[in-house]
Amino acid sequence: MCLREYRKGKIMQLLGTISLFLAVAVAVAVPSQEKRVHHHSDLSDHAHGDSYSYQYDHEAFLGKEEAKTFDQLTSEESRDRLGKIVDRIDTDGNGLVSHMELHHWIKHRQRRYIEEDVDKQWKEYDLNNDRQVTWEEYKNKTYGYFLDEKFDDVDEKASYKSMLARDERRFKVADRNADGIATQEELTAFLHPEVYDHMKDVVVTETIEDIDQNGDGLISLEEYIGDMFNPEDGESEPEWVTTEKKQFAEFRDLNKDGALDASEVSKWIIPEGIDHAENEARHLIHETDRDKDGSLSLSEILDKTQFLSSSSMTDYGDLMLRPHDEL
Repeated sequence: MCLREYRKGKIMQLLGTISLFLAVAVAVAVPSQEKRVHHHSDLSDHAHGDSYSYQYDHEAFLGKEEAKTFDQLTSEESRDRLGKIVDRIDTDGNGLVSHMELHHWIKHRQRRYIEEDVDKQWKEYDLNNDRQVTWEEYKNKTYGYFLDEKFDDVDEKASYKSMLARDERRFKVADRNADGIATQEELTAFLHPEVYDHMKDVVVTETIEDIDQNGDGLISLEEYIGDMFNPEDGESEPEWVTTEKKQFAEFRDLNKDGALDASEVSKWIIPEGIDHAENEARHLIHETDRDKDGSLSLSEILDKTQFLSSSSMTDYGDLMLRPHDEL
């Protein structure tokens, strides 16, 4: 496995899958710095911008893995399965999907994604099947080959050692009783830090380390822009870069000193009081509710098959095999 491939996988884990979450009312088809905002990786890794893609909504409605399966279906199969999923979401059986039912469904998809991801990785790291994951087990499984003496690429080995140090720091924060052993809850905090308040500081630290090029512990405007835009020779600055500079000056740099410190980064990437499942439920109803009665009928949903089948509401895969009470 090359370093680039490995880094891609580690970034998805170590940063809790930071995505391009945009406000529901705004559709901006640019690679905004909102990619750094933690929105719970279980919804989607894609940009939330309906002007150019419904993939965020697709994965939020269906679930990320099941969305891939849905993409292979014919139009008729898609509508049939979508109707069956609507029956699952409509818990009171009145033939309409309310905002509350949709919100509950998306929250369910969030929880299930995290649980299944942790279960999978738990089995991978618990090498001796003793129902616990030690730091040594995780380190040996993840980094053993790359740190072996036979792995002689000096530059790549140095990069892996750097990532190992970051992992160890995060593991220690997640390991609340400091015994070097992760319970399933502690492993969940390690793998999905965006869900846990006590992991907030380490996530902020990792973000600063990723963007801070001069090592001063701050994120300057140049570093902030450079994290998403590196122009080729002669390339003019796109309009969205100007917008991002304004965002930095007016909303990110709260103390107006020209750089973001840890407190400002925290407010930026882990904003308080935002329920992304709530926002997505509201967004889906806004886009699909033809008669504007605040709920969705089957016909309204089927009219928006392409839109909703690109959202986190639909979790096809094994969904049809699960009993109703698993919601």
